Amino acid sequence: MRIKRAVNKNKHKRAILKQTKGFWGARHRLVRVANEALMRSLMHAYIGRKLRKRDMRRLWITRINAGCRVNGISYSKFINGLKVKNITLNRKILADMAVNDKASFAKLVEEVKA
Repeated sequence: MRIKRAVNKNKHKRAILKQTKGFWGARHRLVRVANEALMRSLMHAYIGRKLRKRDMRRLWITRINAGCRVNGISYSKFINGLKVKNITLNRKILADMAVNDKASFAKLVEEVKA
């Protein structure tokens, strides 16, 4: 008795078309085109997750630098001062302080300057 693959094949096609819901034109209707579009979109999503981390770090550094300049110190001297003083705050927290809690960030800058 031979094994037929129709059930599994249709399940696979349905899964592809379900994932490409919202794609434009044939990319959500035709299985072959949809599969190509899906593979590409998943690849871009993977790359985008890596890029987002870089972009966020750049944003944090920009915000910290702006906060430092207001308080009369450069970013590089500020980060070096934190390392010398053994203050371990990551850039995400420092950026949040620079934007939302300017007073405590100013105190931190004064601590580094001293």
